[in-house]
Amino acid sequence: MKMKSKNRVGLPFIVMAAMLVITGMESKAQDWPQWRGAGRDGVSRETGLNLDWTASKPPLIWTFREAGAGYSASTIVGTTLYSQGAAEGNDFAFALDTRTGNLKWKQILGSEFLEERGNGPRGSVTVDGDKLYLIRGGGQIHCLLAVDGQEIWQKDLIEELSSRRAFWGYSESPLVDGNLVICSPGGEQGTMVAFDKNTGEIAWRSTGWTDAGANYPSPIVAEIEGVRQYIQVSNIGVGGVRASDGKLLWRVEIAGIRSANAVIPTPICFGNIVYVTAGYNAGCTALRIIRTGDDFHTETVYTNRNMSNHHGGVILLDGYIYGFSEAPGWMCQNLMTGETVWSRRVSGVGKGSVVAVNDRLILLDERTGLVTVVAASPDGWMEFGRMEIP
Repeated sequence: MKMKSKNRVGLPFIVMAAMLVITGMESKAQDWPQWRGAGRDGVSRETGLNLDWTASKPPLIWTFREAGAGYSASTIVGTTLYSQGAAEGNDFAFALDTRTGNLKWKQILGSEFLEERGNGPRGSVTVDGDKLYLIRGGGQIHCLLAVDGQEIWQKDLIEELSSRRAFWGYSESPLVDGNLVICSPGGEQGTMVAFDKNTGEIAWRSTGWTDAGANYPSPIVAEIEGVRQYIQVSNIGVGGVRASDGKLLWRVEIAGIRSANAVIPTPICFGNIVYVTAGYNAGCTALRIIRTGDDFHTETVYTNRNMSNHHGGVILLDGYIYGFSEAPGWMCQNLMTGETVWSRRVSGVGKGSVVAVNDRLILLDERTGLVTVVAASPDGWMEFGRMEIP
């Protein structure tokens, strides 16, 4: 498991490697090839890791100090870490050797994206075989060779697709599914678009779904009632389009999402239940997606404000949602009922991101960089140690 600190003021940040150390068990490494991991759900099934820091904390193995500015999380395949950064007026992609921290390659992509809340890229690199896919803050989507970063194709979502960027920049991490690369430029020509992953040619646009402007979440893929579909959250609500041609299958406007200043967390799908949440007191909504013949419709399971997650994301494990909610703090929520199982404000463990490793959660405080391990359990907050990132 690797973690990256994100600097809010656009100064160079640091990539830290090997934050979790192997125990006496044999480690079974798992790739983390895209945003939120292999399943795009924030869950790792890697074994043999030290997840109890009360006795000993993982040692620092290396530090990389040339990652530049930005918010791009790392992705890892084999012994290579991929990410994006910005420095000296340029956006760039880069690759590191996870064993040594040494730079394998660095590829300049274009002019640095500038924004008062932090310069540089926002989304993560998606790894698919020998190719990489990424979106920069200014709205350029790139396909690169994984071996050296050389560009294969590039498209500009604003100039070529008539999109309008989100206020704080394009933050989406592209989804690769089969021969398609999926992203969500928004606008009158279609909220979502599919590119041929090899050529960059447009395969389809979701002309039946045209919510205006790009938004911040990243889409997921799911098969519901036998139909493969891409699920995404717009600035108005949530919807699903058919993977084969981009046809809108279902869409729901959500009042809390319409009123939020920014909608960021990735949606979650479990069976035919789709769960979305956002900050700014938007709350959370669970929908049941139902197929009748060739048509789909939705039923609202619940809408409440028990979970209002700003931008750290939430995790689903064994029927429970875990994440940081604006009012109650870190919490566990029953997916099927929406009820709060437990919540807790913990001194020193503030709002931030979360990943799950088997039955543990790893929390990263967005302001201090403090990393905390807790149980992923409906029985309550159980802590297994903390560690400060240098």
